[in-house]
Amino acid sequence: SLASFGGRRYTRGIMGNSAFTEPGGERYFEDYVAGSVHELGTVRVEEDEAIDFARRFDPQPFHTDPEAAKETVFGGLIVSGWYTVSLMMRLYAGRYLSSVSSLGSPGVDELRWIKPVRPGDELSVRVSVLETRRSRSKPDRGIVRSLIEVLDRRGEEVMSMRAVNLVLRHPER
Repeated sequence: SLASFGGRRYTRGIMGNSAFTEPGGERYFEDYVAGSVHELGTVRVEEDEAIDFARRFDPQPFHTDPEAAKETVFGGLIVSGWYTVSLMMRLYAGRYLSSVSSLGSPGVDELRWIKPVRPGDELSVRVSVLETRRSRSKPDRGIVRSLIEVLDRRGEEVMSMRAVNLVLRHPER
C-alpha cells in the first residue's frame, strides 16, 4: 500500500524479523528491542526534486546540471548525499520514531555515502536496533542506538548511518 507525505508517495514497509508491537503513536523506549530489524518502506528519487534541493543546498555540477554531470567522474547526474539523507529521514521519522516518546537526537556517530544515487532510483530503508539502555541520569528515558541502511532496488547499500535517539520510557512499565 502507499502513504503520502508532503505530496510524495511512499510504499508502506512491512516490519522485519521483530515487528514493533505498538504503533508509532504509542511506542516507547521499551518497544525498541536490541537485535530487531525494521523495514520502513521505499521512496523513488525524483530528478526535479533532487536538482532543486542541490541548487539550494549542495550546488555542485554533478548534482545540478545533467549535461555538465556527463563530463564528471560519475558520467551523469547523481543526487546530493544530503538529499538522500533527507529521503531517509522522512521514512525514519514517520515509521520508526515515536510521536509520543521521541526526544530528539544528540547526533549521529557516522554517516557514509557508499554508492552514488541517481534520479529514478528506488530506495528502501532498513533500521537495526543495535543497543538500548536506560539513562542513568534521567530515569524517565532511554538511549536507542540504531544502524540505518539505505538500499537500492538491487538490495545494495548506498548509504548508512548510526543514529542515537533519546526516547521516553513508558510511564506505567
